[in-house]
Amino acid sequence: MQKNSEREEGFGAGSVVLVTLHSPRQKVVGRLLWLAPEGVALRCVDLESLEDLARLLREGEPAAAATVFYPMHRVERMELDEPSGALPSLAQDFAAKAGCPLEELLCAGQVQAEGYKTTAKTMATEPQR
Repeated sequence: MQKNSEREEGFGAGSVVLVTLHSPRQKVVGRLLWLAPEGVALRCVDLESLEDLARLLREGEPAAAATVFYPMHRVERMELDEPSGALPSLAQDFAAKAGCPLEELLCAGQVQAEGYKTTAKTMATEPQR
């Protein structure tokens, strides 16, 4: 049996994850800020808008991710963004299309692909217990 720390290591703060939500059904890709019994906090973008964000960045337009908290009753599934065989991860695919890493978008307030110009840095803290 694995220890808790070994099981949770993959879902540590900073991991890029794909989260499936329900009521309403939604998928987001984001950087995990924290995970608790109350819910999950992410710096994320809606999966449906990922292609549009890549296009905006490729054209030199600024783009930003949102910092969001989802209560645990909405979380249906959470998985690490990892490549699967020959298929690239969402982050790898985004970087190829946008010209800048997805992690840069998910860490900064606003990003432009040219030189990865970053503004409005944000920080998140774990909830008080």
